[in-house]
Amino acid sequence: MKIFVINGPNLNMLGKRPQSIYGKVTLDEINKDLSARAKELGLEAEFYQSNHEGELIDILHKAHGEAKGIIVNLAAYSHYSIALRDAVEILSIPVIEVHLSNIYSRENFRHKSLISPLVAGVLCGFGPLGYRLALEAIKDILQ
Repeated sequence: MKIFVINGPNLNMLGKRPQSIYGKVTLDEINKDLSARAKELGLEAEFYQSNHEGELIDILHKAHGEAKGIIVNLAAYSHYSIALRDAVEILSIPVIEVHLSNIYSRENFRHKSLISPLVAGVLCGFGPLGYRLALEAIKDILQ
């Protein structure tokens, strides 16, 4: 079963971003760890990252016909992109939203995600572990 892991803007800069918020781990390291765990669970993880809203929408549309589930971290777009919200709303497969930091302990504008009401669950504040937990959750949902 193919699971799309979709990361949004600035997540390609993990390891260079403020480490007190985002940690020291790079996106490549997260993806490598998640790929190994997916194989252990009998899943196939396919990874995407873009800093461009339209490209993220295209990836979500592609997932509609190719993936059995999605782990998504749309980063800052989570808080204001109605277009990405609409793309998630179209999906009929389980979606888990992940944020590395605890969005509720940060600036007020980060407290609301337009994506959260549409997804099966939200994990925030667990750093890279959130992706692993999301993978476990998708596996359980699909069984």
